[in-house]
Amino acid sequence: MATLTELATLYGDGDLLNKVSAAIVIAAKGLLDGTPTAADRAYAAKVFSGPKNEAQRVLKYVLAANAAQTVAAIQGATDAAIQANVDTAVPILVAADAGT
Repeated sequence: MATLTELATLYGDGDLLNKVSAAIVIAAKGLLDGTPTAADRAYAAKVFSGPKNEAQRVLKYVLAANAAQTVAAIQGATDAAIQANVDTAVPILVAADAGT
């Protein structure tokens, strides 16, 4: 289990941030490929205009969701695992941004 200090340190992990940034763009594209709501479109616009900014926020969600893992397991996560975590986070953050 990662400690709180270790999780906070991972907020600055450039490799994880880059992976989440790429995953968030893919997730935002997925929102637009379906039948997007106004909230989906607004979130996708935010992602496409500043993926690194939104990736910071999503990374924190993903780290919290995986707090029971070790730092090594978190840093060694596969692209598919990161994408799955981001795909889970996106609808939650869309709803939070929309206030629902």
